[in-house]
Amino acid sequence: MNKYLRQLFTAVIALFVVLGMSTTIITAIRANSLSSGPRNARALYQEYGAPRGAILASDGTILAQSTPVNDVFSYQRSYTNGPVYAPVTGFFSVTQRGDRGIESSRNKLLSGKADALFWDQLKSLFTGVENKGASIETSINPKLQQLAYQQLGSNDGAAVVIEVKTGRILTLASAPSYDPNALATHDTKKATANYSKLAAQANSPMINRATSQLYPPGSTFKTIVAATALESGDYDTDTQIPAGASYTLPGTSTNLTNTTTAANGIDGKITLQDALTYSSNTAFAQLGVKLGQDKIAEQAKKLGYGSSITIDGTSSSGRPMKSVAAKFPDTLSDDKVALASIGQGDVLSTPLQNAMVAAAIANDGKLMRPTLVDRVRASDLSTLSEATPEVMSTAFSSSTASKLNQMMQSVVEHDAPSLQLSGIKVAAKTGTAQIGSSNQTNDAWVIGFAPADNPKIAVSVVIHNVNQYGVEAAGPIMRSLMEEALKQ
Repeated sequence: MNKYLRQLFTAVIALFVVLGMSTTIITAIRANSLSSGPRNARALYQEYGAPRGAILASDGTILAQSTPVNDVFSYQRSYTNGPVYAPVTGFFSVTQRGDRGIESSRNKLLSGKADALFWDQLKSLFTGVENKGASIETSINPKLQQLAYQQLGSNDGAAVVIEVKTGRILTLASAPSYDPNALATHDTKKATANYSKLAAQANSPMINRATSQLYPPGSTFKTIVAATALESGDYDTDTQIPAGASYTLPGTSTNLTNTTTAANGIDGKITLQDALTYSSNTAFAQLGVKLGQDKIAEQAKKLGYGSSITIDGTSSSGRPMKSVAAKFPDTLSDDKVALASIGQGDVLSTPLQNAMVAAAIANDGKLMRPTLVDRVRASDLSTLSEATPEVMSTAFSSSTASKLNQMMQSVVEHDAPSLQLSGIKVAAKTGTAQIGSSNQTNDAWVIGFAPADNPKIAVSVVIHNVNQYGVEAAGPIMRSLMEEALKQ
């Protein structure tokens, strides 16, 4: 009898152990994943049952907010000028929750669930007062953002404006765009259908082209090759380098040519400054081969190439908002190094990355970490966190930056006078990258900063798949953004 009692006792203890383990796994180990799971309706009602924090522009303009409604969800998320600010805000919906942009990167703060809001959560628990989410104050300048979106128009492209000394992102515009309000509807069938419709569109309006789309940078990449040459100590702005009307890519029968005779130089030679001024393909292709892949790659890396750049948020605030990594390949034959040195072939950049290059030149060689949020405030308006400028790297010396500044001013003065501003010095570099199976269309670029003698803002614009040069398609947009930014 004792034997059977012992066996029964052992079986009961074993069952209690299994029960305890399963309960522990559900309530502790898997608690967060189950709570945030899409099938957890209770968590969804809880999220919508409290006012989600607002997202604001730098001047206090409301970009996203939650207002009381009379349905099963207590609050409705709405977006002001949704398509204009969609790359910044992202969206929050009953089917996707916080998705993209700040709705994702600051989700825990906006929903009031972040550790930084612990005391607010505790107060809500004991008093029954609503637990309100934190508000997010972005660095976005609404006048510049709206102007950029308007100027991009029906084109496929992006525009970025950065404050040179701080890295604050003033503009992050992408076209085509989408309206987050269509995804914020409380009708789950409509929300799902609208999302599926947007995701299926061939022009991919939900992609933030400023941070998540790679393009061949064209001649804007020549600024990086020029920086590599200057940093080597073997070149100066007046150093004569090989150019010519054509250049046969090493190991091939492919001839590279220039778009203007000025880019050919004289007797097969051209100064480094004139090579950038007139965007000499033959000069920079040969210069790139002479410098070598490793040196150019090292310089590009100092400017942010090869690494995904966190723009906003941490794992404690949500899902960080990041840009895709710009690419300069590790292993290239000399013919491909030549092509990469003029921004063609295997080199790729995002508009944000190109804006950072321009900003580093304007900022004496210091590459600032780009930021999208100035500060976070609790519901009582107390400041929970505030952004401070951070140097990512010293990409090159102040001497090199000064010479690049001079060279980019020369571009505007002698080759792209349409980019000039009245009474303000502008430094810029245009770019036209040939794309398509037969190089039949272009990605049109411009990067620059102003005032060149006391830089305040850096700008990057790309227009995808057009039959125009960078100065024609992207240039007017940069000029408009500079005018607006510098008159404020």
